[in-house]
Amino acid sequence: MSMGNSWDNAITGQPGTGAVNSHSFGGAVSFFRTPFGRDLTGIDVAVMGVPFDVATTNRSGARLGPRAIRNASLSLAWERPWPWKTDPLAALRVVDYGDCENRQGGGLASIKHMQSCISEILDQGTATLLLGGDHFISYPSLVAHHKKHGPIALIHFDAHTDTWPSSGEGVNHGTMFYKAAKEGIVLPEHSIQIGIRTTNDDTLGYDIVYAPQVQDMTAAAIAQRIKDRVGNHPAYITFDIDCLDPAFAPGTGTPVPGGLSSLQALSIIRQLQGINLVGMDVVEVAPAYDHAEMTALAGAQIAIELLALYADCKAADNK
Repeated sequence: MSMGNSWDNAITGQPGTGAVNSHSFGGAVSFFRTPFGRDLTGIDVAVMGVPFDVATTNRSGARLGPRAIRNASLSLAWERPWPWKTDPLAALRVVDYGDCENRQGGGLASIKHMQSCISEILDQGTATLLLGGDHFISYPSLVAHHKKHGPIALIHFDAHTDTWPSSGEGVNHGTMFYKAAKEGIVLPEHSIQIGIRTTNDDTLGYDIVYAPQVQDMTAAAIAQRIKDRVGNHPAYITFDIDCLDPAFAPGTGTPVPGGLSSLQALSIIRQLQGINLVGMDVVEVAPAYDHAEMTALAGAQIAIELLALYADCKAADNK
């Protein structure tokens, strides 16, 4: 083995060895320099890209989000995420599973293919952190998680409720949480949406913390409202990057002014310890509209913090 390869953690590293202080400007581009791998024996979390944007309704391009998030993550990979006391990449055995490659030509066939990819991981006792891709990828993910865990409590960060009525078998990234509620996949009475700032009069029973309310409340109060809402039900966190104000995340397909700052979102996530977290995704990063990788960087930071939260929740369950 050459000396060069021995230092490339994405190629030669082992899961569970912690953050890697390597140069951020070269080497194989994996999520936070975690090793690539498809063998899930003993693996806690598989990070999988889902490069799909067939369901977009405004500007397309989220299919390039997984690549952009991975690339931006390299500049953050040298240490554990602050202010967590435990390095999630040491506490968990994490691999970059690569992408759920779309060979189905789009539409419903692609959705079923995604569900199959995710179920294959879950069936091996490994959790998933998905990198989108447009937000409709959450629907096949929720179907797969429901199959394993039963009805899901959804924690949804977004500018949009994504609960507009869905007719027939349409694929639209504003409909998946309508479908999930109507099909009994998620429990609206135990689910919550944070950062909403678009009009949809029918809440379907989801609790909503509108963006102006986020400005008026403390992160601790919002986190407690989330925890009270979801209880001990299996919880899935989905983070649409357009939850953040366009000043913090311009690189997305449907930006809406008046959103959360990066600090507000991260402060809420950091105080969700104790939930029964079973799955996660970060979606709607569209690098063609980004500036200086700032949206991809925000996506990468949110993703590693979700891993840190998952590690904390898993440690609490094992006590």
